[in-house]
Amino acid sequence: MSQFPLGLHAPVEHSAPLPERADVVVIGGGVVGVSTAIHLGRRGANVVLVEKGRVAGEQSSRNWGWIRQQGRDTAELPIMIEARRLWIELAEQSGEDFGLTQGGVTYLARTDAELDGFSRWQVFAAKLGVDTMMLDAAQTAQLIPGMTRTYPGAMTTPSDMRAEPWLAVPALARLAAREGVTIVEECAARALDVEGGRVAGLVTEKGRIAASEVVLAGGAWSSLFLRRHGIGIPQLSVLSSVAATEPMARVYTGGATDDEVAFRLRQDGGYTLADGSAHDFFVGPDAFRALPKYLPVMKKHMAGTKLRPLAPAGYPDAWGTPRNWGEDEMSPFERMRVLDPKPSRHTLKTFIGRFERLFPQLGPVKIKASWGGMIDTLPDIVPIIDRAGQLPGLTIGTGMCGHGFGIGPGVGRVLADKVMGNEIGHDLRRFRLARFSDGSKLDLGPSL
Repeated sequence: MSQFPLGLHAPVEHSAPLPERADVVVIGGGVVGVSTAIHLGRRGANVVLVEKGRVAGEQSSRNWGWIRQQGRDTAELPIMIEARRLWIELAEQSGEDFGLTQGGVTYLARTDAELDGFSRWQVFAAKLGVDTMMLDAAQTAQLIPGMTRTYPGAMTTPSDMRAEPWLAVPALARLAAREGVTIVEECAARALDVEGGRVAGLVTEKGRIAASEVVLAGGAWSSLFLRRHGIGIPQLSVLSSVAATEPMARVYTGGATDDEVAFRLRQDGGYTLADGSAHDFFVGPDAFRALPKYLPVMKKHMAGTKLRPLAPAGYPDAWGTPRNWGEDEMSPFERMRVLDPKPSRHTLKTFIGRFERLFPQLGPVKIKASWGGMIDTLPDIVPIIDRAGQLPGLTIGTGMCGHGFGIGPGVGRVLADKVMGNEIGHDLRRFRLARFSDGSKLDLGPSL
């Protein structure tokens, strides 16, 4: 637990030699990439996963640790229901401690209008068998006792879970390696090898690997990688600030938020805290390119966004980050092995104060650690899960919009079956790559 979140301080665990060829190469050692590799291997593929830094070194160890069905976009929910089941199965198969606990997730309604919105989502979820319930003011106070604020009600899903990301994702990678997946850390993907208009392999800093299929699960770096190959996606990244408290008295066993402060109990008895809606955004060249597509979401959610004019050097959308480079040159992915942003001190102070005022009986909060994470997001707040039609052999899973940890195993299964040409079992039209270029109307998904 003392190592959270993960980063370059963690030793390299996977240092296998880069093979000359594979059936499929997966780019990115986060929860989506690792899960994809597991499912591909179980379908008989020879799989290599390359990670420029450390497995789970970026957002996959920096998230809140929620595994929630609650509040999902209607197209995501079926995949999330599957992901919840997969989390349980994978934890058992791993034999390691994920910190996986069924503690529930609760959204606290600040207004009657917000409660009405929750009720509409609950009706939809009930049709899919999700155990979401609506609570009135008294039931809400009973579920999470001791809150100084009175809420008109809440939405809660008892079957939702939590896990410790810095434990779970590395454990999944070790499971993948035991099952035959070759994982190579500190091996940045520089460019796709393209022959005759289709993928023929991947060029990495450690050499070329031949493969007819590549899966890109690069998180905040995906757009930069794709742009080099003429594929533009309006993916941007926002900074989320998170803090972990020292052990405190237990007020709730799961995760909860009222959009001002989010909290969830950790395995060590402390709480992981965050702002329920605030984030920082570094303005860069891609932000100007993508601005027209983001206008609808800005009108709805801009209040929680703090604009910063300059990203630190080396960030994916920093002004000085190269947009093109040679296959024999050091790429931006090698120059920044792990995207490790500093959290916003103002945001930390604000949500810690809110938590203290909400639960004054707990006393002053003692912070064990704080960190930042760059969340890859898209204009409609749902991911891309699709084959790249203009470049056969490339499959993309990116833009998880802060929802990726919980749904990761389900997305990994879907991506694996897309690569293998198998039946998917879910309607993926909502996640098409082409929706950003074919004139489709973008319908906003939930922001949390």
